[in-house]
Parts: sequence; structure tokens; C-alpha cells
Amino acid sequence: MEVQIDPETGTLQREGIESIVNPLDMYAIEEGIRLKEKHGGTVIALSMGPPQAEKALREALALGCDKAFLLSDRALAGADTLATTYTLACAIRKIGDYDLIVCGLKTTDGDTAQVGPGLAEELGIPHVSYVGKIVDVTKETATLERPIEDSYEVVEAPLPCLITVTKEINVPRLPSFKRKILARKMEVEVWSTSNLDGETSRFGLEGSATRVIKVFPPPPRPGGEMLSGNAKIQAEALIRKLRERHML
Repeated sequence: MEVQIDPETGTLQREGIESIVNPLDMYAIEEGIRLKEKHGGTVIALSMGPPQAEKALREALALGCDKAFLLSDRALAGADTLATTYTLACAIRKIGDYDLIVCGLKTTDGDTAQVGPGLAEELGIPHVSYVGKIVDVTKETATLERPIEDSYEVVEAPLPCLITVTKEINVPRLPSFKRKILARKMEVEVWSTSNLDGETSRFGLEGSATRVIKVFPPPPRPGGEMLSGNAKIQAEALIRKLRERHML
């Protein structure tokens, strides 16, 4: 499907487009479920988007999440990463106590990797990005492993905290037939801005610190030029042309 841009706001038009779970968030969901299976607890899936995003949340329920919340309101449209993190933080505060927030590394559309760390800052909790392995979790801390160049580092963070995970952390499971049937019957709570205890001026486009001024395709690349002759002739011709363009 071709991406459509709102000509007035410069934002993506998401209405009428099928919603799926962001591929990198599948690893976050899987890791949350694995932690529940090992330590107990409740896994809650939270998303902000148009009404059709409910389908994606039902997929999260089918995978093993216990509850799902969708933040959907026209007033949330056009949100940048700052307004998005504020909205998600309002919802998390309303949901209540939590120990660990697990986010995918980034979205495949915006590709900023800003929402996870920004959400931690908004909530006032520590965060660790690029986590490739959860070594251990206790009541007080999480021991995490993250790749750095040719090695890795081990980080211990106090709980509650937020982490963003890479795709190396696990292999997401497929939902069982039983969970798919169960997910159809489970409730996805839909909240609007009226359900959130937040400042309306910080939601959506109004609460966004960035604006898209103009959207346009890049100009077509000019055709290349083939140089002929032996290696010496080609090298001399290349140097001459680079000098003509003041590139040497």
C-alpha cells in the first residue's frame, strides 16, 4: 500500500490502513511473556493509534499478554515522539504499578528509537537501550547484557526501569490456536484523552515540538558517465573531471 501524507500537517495518514504489531516490538512482547513464565506477574500491552490498531493488540493477547490498552483519539493524531511519550506515560501512570517496561528498539516507520528512552525520562525512571539479553531479574534489579562493537557490557539497573531490546534477544513465538480463540473474547480497553490525567496541550499535533514543513521526493539522480581506455587513461580522466568540479 502506498504511503499517504496529509498535505496540511505533513503527517502520515493512518486512517483506513491495516495495523500490525511493529516487527521489532514482537521481541519485546516475547521477552515480557518469557519473564512472566519464569517469574510470574502480568504482561500488559499498550499502544497508541487509530481504532484499527485493536487488531494488533489482539495479536499481542494471542501471543500471551494478559491485558491490552489502546489509546485512540482524534486529538492524538499527528503526535511526534515527544507527544507520543507523554501520552504513553499518562496511560502507564493510570494503569498503575509496574516493574519493567520493555519496548522494541524502534519503529520501522519512524525509525527514530526515541520513544523508549523518552518514555523513561517522562516517567522519571532509569533506562537501558539496545539490550540483547536479560541475564537476571530480582525484586530490586535487572541485570542486562548489551552489545558494544566487538564485545558486550553487563549493566545492572534498579527496578522499576525501562529497556529497549534488539532482535538478538529471542525468537518470537507463534500464537497457539487456543490463544487465538481466547484473544477474540478478551477485552481491549480503549482510552481517549478524557481517560488520561494529562495536559491537553501536550497531546497530538499541538503537543509536538517538531513540525514537518514540507514533504517531497528526492530529485532523480543524474546518469553516470563511463570512462574508457586503459587504467592510466581512466585515472587521468577521472582526476581531470574531479578537478573540473572542484572536488580535488
